[in-house]
Amino acid sequence: MHIPFLSFAGQHEAIRAEVLAAMAGVYDRQWFVLGEQVAGFEREYSQVSGVAYTVGVGNGLDALHLSLRALGVQPGDEVLVPSNTYVATWLAVTQAGGVPVPVEPDPRTSNLDPARLAAAITPRTRGVLPVHLYGQPCEMTTILEVAARYGLWVVEDNAQAQGATWQGQPTGSFGQANATSFYPSKNLGALGDGGAVTTNDASLAHKLRQLRNYGTDQRYVSETLGYNSRLDELQAAVLRVKLPYLTTWTQQRRQLAAWYGHYLADILGLRLPTVAAGAEPVWHLYIVRTARRAALQQHLAAAGIETLVHYPVPPHLQPAYASLGLGKGALPIAEELAATCLSLPLWPGMTEEMVARVAQAIRIFADGQP
Repeated sequence: MHIPFLSFAGQHEAIRAEVLAAMAGVYDRQWFVLGEQVAGFEREYSQVSGVAYTVGVGNGLDALHLSLRALGVQPGDEVLVPSNTYVATWLAVTQAGGVPVPVEPDPRTSNLDPARLAAAITPRTRGVLPVHLYGQPCEMTTILEVAARYGLWVVEDNAQAQGATWQGQPTGSFGQANATSFYPSKNLGALGDGGAVTTNDASLAHKLRQLRNYGTDQRYVSETLGYNSRLDELQAAVLRVKLPYLTTWTQQRRQLAAWYGHYLADILGLRLPTVAAGAEPVWHLYIVRTARRAALQQHLAAAGIETLVHYPVPPHLQPAYASLGLGKGALPIAEELAATCLSLPLWPGMTEEMVARVAQAIRIFADGQP
C-alpha cells in the first residue's frame, strides 16, 4: 500500500462540480479583481472566525507583513517570535523593518512558551507574534496577559490552525490583527496562493484594505505607501465553496489524529504530540519525534509511506539571518525539535487502515524487526 504524505483527492473530487461552477461564474461575470467573490468570502470567513472583519490578501506572508505595517512597526522595533516556526514568520517582521526576537517553545507542545516572554521584552519591544504551529493552538490567555502587562500588541499567525480553538474561542480572533494563509496544503486551501487578515478593529481593517491596494481608498489617489496584495477573485470563489466543508474536514483530521494516538501508543523512542489543556487542535500536521529520524524516514519510504520534516532548519540558522549572530546552540530547544520531528501522512480521505499501516511500519522499526 502506497501512502502519500498528502492527497487532495478525498476533498477535491467530492466538490469538483461546485468548484468548477464557481470558477465559471467568475469567468462569466468578467470581474476579476476585488469583486463580489472576495467581498463574500471576507464576510463568510469573518463569521466562522468570530471576528468583525476579514481582509483578503495575496498570501500568508503578506498577511503577516501588512498586519505589522498596519500596526505601525518602525525600523528597529522588536517583535517577539517563536524560535520554532517556518521562516515566513520572521520574514514578515524583517520586511516591516522590525527585528525578530526569538522566544523558545514549550518542548511539550512545540509552541511559543508564554513563561519565557517577559525575559525577552526590552524597551524596543512592540508586539508578540505567536504561531499556532501544526494546527495546535498557543496558550493565548497567558500570552495576552503578558502582552497587556507590557503594553504590547498581538498578531496571531493562524496559517496552520483554521478552525482550531483556545478555551472555546477560535484562533485568529485573539490578536489586534491575525494572519492566515490559503496555500493549497492548508486546512482551508485555495488552488494557488492566497491569504487574509482577521481583526475586530475597524480602523486596522481600513488600513489593511488601503495597504493591499496601492495605499488607496479611491482610484489613483494613494493615501499611504501601499502594495499590490489582493486575494484573487477566482481563489475567493474556490474558498467560498470549500469553507462550508471545513468543519467536516477538521473532524476527519481529528479522527485520524485519534487513530494515530491509539495505534502509536507505547512505542519506545517515539514521542507523540502533546495537546495543551484548553486547546482544540485541527491537526494540520501530525508530528512525532524520534532521535532516529533519518533511519525511520528511510524505513517508512521503503515501505511506501511518504513523510516530511517540518522544519529541518530553524530560522536562526538560516543563511538569511546570519547577521543576527545566533549560531548553532543559541536556541537549543528549537534546534532539538528541528533535529527530531517527523511529519506523518494526515489528510481528509485517509482511512483507519492507512493509519494502522503507518503505525505498524513504525512499530516494526522500533522493535528492530526486518
